[in-house]
This record gives sequence, C-alpha cells and structure tokens, in this order.
Amino acid sequence: MRIGVDLGGTKIEAIAIGDRGEELLRRRILTPRDDYEATLHAIRKLVEDLEETLARTGTVGVGTPGALSGATGLLKNSNSTCLNGRPLKDDLSRVLKRPVRMTNDANCFALSEAVDGAAAGAAVVFGVIIGTGTGGGVVVSGQVLTGPNAIAGEWGHNPLPWPEADELPGPPCYCGKAGCIETFLSGPGLSGDYLRTAGDRRDASEVVSLAEKGDPQAESCLSRYERRMARSLASIINVLDPDVIVLGGGMSNIDQLYESIPRLWGAWVFSDTVETRLVRARHGDSSGVRGAAWLWEAPSVP
Repeated sequence: MRIGVDLGGTKIEAIAIGDRGEELLRRRILTPRDDYEATLHAIRKLVEDLEETLARTGTVGVGTPGALSGATGLLKNSNSTCLNGRPLKDDLSRVLKRPVRMTNDANCFALSEAVDGAAAGAAVVFGVIIGTGTGGGVVVSGQVLTGPNAIAGEWGHNPLPWPEADELPGPPCYCGKAGCIETFLSGPGLSGDYLRTAGDRRDASEVVSLAEKGDPQAESCLSRYERRMARSLASIINVLDPDVIVLGGGMSNIDQLYESIPRLWGAWVFSDTVETRLVRARHGDSSGVRGAAWLWEAPSVP
C-alpha cells in the first residue's frame, strides 16, 4: 500500500492506493494555520487514520508547496511560510517512524499523470499546473527529474518567449522580476490582461465565459493568451522535447486550448513537425496526492 499526502496552504489531503493505483481510502483536513509543529502532527494523524482503518501499513510520499534545498535539506520557496527553513522531510520521517519521500506539488502532478494518467506510458512528460501560478514538473521514464537546484520544470519564472512590443517589459512578478510567464498565463495573468485592455476587472473564468458568448474584448484577450501559451510551450519543446505535455489547474479547463495551442506552437518549435501531444490531466485535482503516493517505486500499470 502507498500513502500520498498533499500538503497545501488550506488543506492537507491523504490517500491510500493499492499496487494497481486503485483508491483504497481518502481523508482531508484543514491545514493548521502558521503552525509548523501542528502541521507535522496533523500529517501523522492522517497517516495513522488511514493505516488503522485499512489495517495495513504503507510507504509515505509527500507533495509540498516549495522545494527541499539540496544544500541544506530545508524547505524553500513555500507560500506556506511557516514551512520555509524547516527540515520538513526529516521531521516527518521522525514523527512517522519511517523514511518519507518528498517533492513539490507540481512534480507530484506530473508523476501521477505519467504513471497512470493522461500521459501513461510516455517516456518524457512535462506536467503544467496553470491556476493561481504556473508550476511545472518533469518525469523521465517514470522518475521525477528534480535537478541539483530542485527547480526542474519551473518554467513560470522564465521570461515570456519571443515577446511582442506590447508585452515588454511585462507585468511585475512576485519573484522580483517582470514579464515572467506566470504573469501572463496564470489565472490572475489572464484577468490582468483583460483589465489592461478592456478596462474592466474580471476573474479568469468570467473572461473565458465572456469569450464563449462572443464578447470581442474577451475573445481578443483569450486569443492573446493562446499565442502566449503556444510560445511558452514551444520553448519547452525546444529544450526538453517531451512526448506529452499535460495541463492541470483551473486554466486547463479551457477546452479550446487543446486544439488551438498545437495548431499555433509549430511556428516557434525548431522542427519541421511537432509530435508532442497536449492533453488534459486525467486525475484532475487528485493528481497531486496520487503523485505523492507514487513517489515510491511504481509497478507497471496497464
């Protein structure tokens, strides 16, 4: 049995899966607010609950906001700031009395979809979470590629590729730079583009809905979004050349992306043909917690 834990800013979810990926049990609780020790013990109680209910023990994998520093072993870059600078992996191993495997939530998403999701069987998978941010993860031959700096797949804080004149210098990003991919392709990025061009504040889902109803300002906004995503993913294809790119997060629910982006990205891909497939995540919001469970070696899954 494999247990996966998805540690989020507002909730902690845990799942137990069998050897073929079947869900055995799932639990969810609120994340203790700004309390590191309480977070450790909340995870311990979730794992104990799963194991006691199922009368089985399991391996434990954890998906986190942020990443473990290769230099210090401490968590960094987490929007749950009480976790930053803490030895989260070591502390969880201590309270759970077993080894724990840990990586960031985008890596878990990519692994889930590569093992038994929309990219099952693909050799190289790039997983993208486009919601409030633009996380990314890379899976090669069923293994998460982390990198020596623990930032493999973090495409969102590269500059928007092949920028057009009206895209420079680009919106400011929380990372301290301007014109990052995240500032254009996240949900707030789409909303901000609509505000700048239409003068009206709408969230991303409203902009998409307006475009579907034929609103010309929203249609133009969505068309710009598609071109920006096509350029951004083309740059990934030029470097990584993945078999499959999987989209997750709230923005992945825009149906037309799966036709328009592959139609557009060939203009920037350094190849005469593009065989990379663009697909929607199969497991949706469950991909993160399932991927955490799959951090332990996965058997072949049909």
